[in-house]
Amino acid sequence: MKKIIKILISIPMRIIKKVAGYLPYFKFIEETKDSQTPISFEMWYRQKVLGYNRNAYWPVHFTSTVSGKVKNVYCGIETCPGYSPGCYIQAIGKIFIGDYTQIAPNVGIISSNHDPHDNSKHIVKAVKIGAYGWIGMGALIMPGVELGDFTVVGAGAVVTKSFPEGHCIIGGNPAKKIKSLDPAKCVRNRSKIEYNGYIRSDKFEMFKKSLNF
Repeated sequence: MKKIIKILISIPMRIIKKVAGYLPYFKFIEETKDSQTPISFEMWYRQKVLGYNRNAYWPVHFTSTVSGKVKNVYCGIETCPGYSPGCYIQAIGKIFIGDYTQIAPNVGIISSNHDPHDNSKHIVKAVKIGAYGWIGMGALIMPGVELGDFTVVGAGAVVTKSFPEGHCIIGGNPAKKIKSLDPAKCVRNRSKIEYNGYIRSDKFEMFKKSLNF
């Protein structure tokens, strides 16, 4: 892969982009174009060739940061933490995000915090976010939080406690339940071709064995 990257850097991007459309490796561009996390050639190039969050197995915007271990992150179908600009995903502990959960710009998801008595140590607590959620712009999800399916987190919210029952809208600092959602009205849409990050979902079962889950 390193040799391929060196070659790609030396070739003008407009030429690579034109050729990429004919290569099987890049079929994710066509197959994700109608998804909630379409993967453009430019995003792939900045990440995998120029090296912004290169190790992540899911698309990450070049202004977002994934720190810690990418193997501590489980990305559900069409769920890509840091896909939007300005996000901070701190994966010192485990972060699990279910299928089709959307994450807005400038969101922070934090899986560990400093020990208040010794700031050289971390207190690690996993974060679990269910399926079909929506994390609004500028929200912070703190260590140990669990959010159930269909949890909507309002913009700017600081989520310090869990809402495992889901089907609700939460907001504020600290976040509180604002409204309950009727489960009967919550829709579980699915894409025709599904991807977990850059990986087709029919191949993800094998890949996820390499993750810390």
